[in-house]
Amino acid sequence: MARLRSTVFLVLLVLWTLLLAVSIPYFALRDRPPLTRRFSRFWAGGVMAILRLVGLAYRTVGEANRPPEPALYVGNHQSAFETIAAAVLIPDVAIVLKEELYRIPVFGWFLRRSPMIAIDRAGGASSVKKMFREGREASEAGRNLLIFPEGTRRAVDERAEFHRGVLLLYKALNLPVVPVVNNAGLFWPARSFAIRPGTITVSYLPPIPPGLPDREFMARLTEAIYAERDRLVAQEGTTT
Repeated sequence: MARLRSTVFLVLLVLWTLLLAVSIPYFALRDRPPLTRRFSRFWAGGVMAILRLVGLAYRTVGEANRPPEPALYVGNHQSAFETIAAAVLIPDVAIVLKEELYRIPVFGWFLRRSPMIAIDRAGGASSVKKMFREGREASEAGRNLLIFPEGTRRAVDERAEFHRGVLLLYKALNLPVVPVVNNAGLFWPARSFAIRPGTITVSYLPPIPPGLPDREFMARLTEAIYAERDRLVAQEGTTT
């Protein structure tokens, strides 16, 4: 059943993506990023529907912790789920992501035209400056930002040192930081399409205010994310 479920998901994902690919010339001619982002949310919503079809749903908790003004959302990274779901969960979001994702057919094109904040990990100081510039442009346009400071997808019990980019953005943008934590790796593991049925929990934690000293901010952020992640993983274990 696990293999069948994963195969059905992959087939439907490819068909859904190819179906929407025919709209690329239209968006290329219009060149309107807000319209492109709305269409990307439509695609992501379709992927969420396909996941539900194969038995994987999601729920959100802590919605009251989301500020009405633009914020910097900081999440743990366990699965492909949170990258796709971000367009649905955080409307008008600008995601800090690896530049390599732009090379993915169709999906990468929409990411580039949204636009997102693509980082060349070998780019050094110039890449950091680009992240600051595009991050400011996004927040000034009223968009939320999302960054995964672990850098890559991690196992559900793995603890990693957060990349310094999240601290630099925190200091540069002066935005509240909302930790957003998920347990998607229990159902859709990193670098795998072996999808297990169940319900992913996405938890929004109380915002961390801007202006904290570097060490205090990083300590509060790291502890908040990993404490909530461990709670969600343990909670799922008690219900299965």
